[in-house]
Amino acid sequence: MRSALAKLLTIAAILGFVGLGVWQLERLQWKLALIRHVEAKLAAAPVTAPPAAWRATADDTYTRVIARGRWLSGHDAYVQALTDLGGGYWVMTPLDTAGGRILVNRGFVPAAMRGRAPAADGEDAVTGLLRLTEPGGGFLRANDPAAGRWYSRDTAAIAAAQRLGPVASWFIDAGPNGAGWPRGGMTVVTFRNAHLSYALTWFAMAALLAVLAWRAWRRGGR
Repeated sequence: MRSALAKLLTIAAILGFVGLGVWQLERLQWKLALIRHVEAKLAAAPVTAPPAAWRATADDTYTRVIARGRWLSGHDAYVQALTDLGGGYWVMTPLDTAGGRILVNRGFVPAAMRGRAPAADGEDAVTGLLRLTEPGGGFLRANDPAAGRWYSRDTAAIAAAQRLGPVASWFIDAGPNGAGWPRGGMTVVTFRNAHLSYALTWFAMAALLAVLAWRAWRRGGR
């Protein structure tokens, strides 16, 4: 009885490992399709940015957009950032467009330039990537609006702290703008894709358990 139960549990475990491997292969196909989708959006021509009231979804992320409007100077928010250029801040500045007020991440500045980034004013056209708001804060660090300490690009909280009124629930990461500051075009678009290695691990565990079980059952049958 115990031997039969052990065999059933072993077979169930092997099938479970195989099932997990198949699931990881399905996840791999999903991830590859997502990467192709995003790469196509990054290569596409920019489209007119939606109105500020537009409720963007995850599928809208990384869409190339162009927004035309007037900068609202004197309302920059500095959001802590870590980039290939080192630690510093993203400079978030409101842009008044015909469709409403939008926050634009004009780019990165070194830590020493906090509060001293060159001002943006007048009419302008901004081309960049649509990004969803980042509510709450960063990893283990909550935003502190009262102190002006920002660890995430939370559009609603920044708007409230700056008394901007209604703003879009998304923002624009400005594209490359030369070698000056703030430095645009520093959005990092990467997707971790370890599903194949996970699948191979599950299949290897299934194969190993099958071999061990076969040897044990073979010895027991002698």
